[in-house]
Order: sequence, then C-alpha cells, then structure tokens
Amino acid sequence: MSVEPIIFFNRYTRQYEEEKILGERGLRWVYGTGTGKLALHLLIKRAFFSRLIGVLKKSHRSAKEIEPFIREYGINAHESERPVETYTSFNDFFTRKLRPSSRPICSGPSLALPADARHRGWQNAEQIHNVYVKGQRLDLPALLGDTQLAQKYAHGAVLLSRLCPVDYHRFHFPASGTPEKAVLIPGSLASVSPYCLRERIAWLWSNKRERVILHTEGVGDIVLLAIGATGVGSIHQTYIPNSAVKKGDEQGFFSFGGSTVMCFFEPNRIQLAPDILEQTERGFETYARQGDFLAAPL
Repeated sequence: MSVEPIIFFNRYTRQYEEEKILGERGLRWVYGTGTGKLALHLLIKRAFFSRLIGVLKKSHRSAKEIEPFIREYGINAHESERPVETYTSFNDFFTRKLRPSSRPICSGPSLALPADARHRGWQNAEQIHNVYVKGQRLDLPALLGDTQLAQKYAHGAVLLSRLCPVDYHRFHFPASGTPEKAVLIPGSLASVSPYCLRERIAWLWSNKRERVILHTEGVGDIVLLAIGATGVGSIHQTYIPNSAVKKGDEQGFFSFGGSTVMCFFEPNRIQLAPDILEQTERGFETYARQGDFLAAPL
C-alpha cells in the first residue's frame, strides 16, 4: 500500500492540507499486508462485521468516545442541532443533524453539493482516467448496476464525494425535483479511504450501493449513488419517494464509517465548479461543505 499522505485542497482556506485518517494504522495493516488482506476477505468486508461495529457504536458505553473524537479531529460541535451531552451513543452523534444555518444552500439555479466531503469531478465521464492513481478508470455499468443507464450518462458530468468518518454524515439533494424509490445494489463493505482506492478503485462498484434517480425540470435526470463502506451496515434513505423535494433537502444518512456519494448528470446539462475540475485534473480532491456551489446549469 502507498504510504504517501492524503493531501486535499480546501476551498475555504485555498490551501493544500493533510487529512487526519481515523484508524490509519489499521487501514495500512488491512490493505497493505498479506495477513491484513486475508482478514479483509474472510472477515472485514463481510456485512456481519459492519453490523457488529454498528452494535458497538450504538451502545450507551460508546458515548464516552464522543468528546475525545471531537477534540482529536477538531469537529465544530456548535453546528450540531443538539448539545453534545444529549447524544446517547457514538453513532447518535455520528449521524447528527446540524443547525440549518450552519449549511446555507447556494442561491439561484446553481446546483448544491450533496455532502460535506472531499470532491472530485469530471465534465465528461468518458474521459475519466487516473482515478486516485495512474491507470484507474471508473466502470460505469458496474458502478450504476445498469448498462442502459451507463450508456445514457457515459458523456455526462460526474461528481465523486468522499465522506471521511470525521465529516457530517447526512447527504442531501443537489437540486429540486422528484426522486424515485431507491434501488439496492448488493455488495461487500470494504473501506473507501484513498489508501484503499489507490490500490483498487473497484471497491466503489463491489461495495453495497443504493441508486436514486432524481427527476428535475432544469437539468434533466440526476442519478444519485450512495456507497457503503466498512462500518456502514446500512444506508438510511430518509426522503419520501415520488414526492417533490427542494435543493438541499435531506436525502439520507450513513451510520458509522467512511462513505461515498456520487452524482451523474446527463450530457450538456451542467458545468461543474472550476475549483473541483482544476484540482481533480491536478490529482487532488477539493474539500467543500454540503449546500455550497456544485455546478451551474447550461
């Protein structure tokens, strides 16, 4: 496994920063050693392992982990909807809602970022290459679980948003419209840390996923993909299918663990944010918060 640090571009500071990885030593062992990889295939990527983590993180005893977690990773607890002392377990805090004022939604016809995350974006899916390392490409049919959908979006824009365990873990609709019912695509639950994706980008389409199509008036149909990972035994969709939603409305949340959401756009519908495109071309993710500018309609 590559031991290079994870460097990302911060939209707000305009600086390159190094990511603090939760459980970094364990990730290096699992994905970088022979015994670790054996444990991955026999145990760690299995659904029951993530369910076990979920049980532990939902226990009342796990509440004692909240304060150290906040201090270690510099989390702004004042953004939370509730006081820290009211959370009854680590997962209760991990899946917290935020005060609406802490994530203002970009105005006008612009599309909004779906999550607090480190984002990569491409204006044309057909031209995606060198994802995380040289030579890796996205397999759209495998990723979307539908060959016809993959053909429809093969030349459209794509956003890949990686949520770290230290991020706010609810995800939202990037535009107003009407979402269909979520479609489950079964799979395993491997980590989606860059340490792991540098080794094998295919974890994105071998992991458990849920696909939602959002019908909009201005930018066509958007495919929204929620991808689970180690520790994420469940992807929770909280919206009401076939009911109208507004830009920035909550779509769902992930339980404990790092996760990924992706957005796929029809060709010639939107223009992605310049900083995301520029940093992706340079090989970096761009950190930006949910509700901030994602793209402009064409």
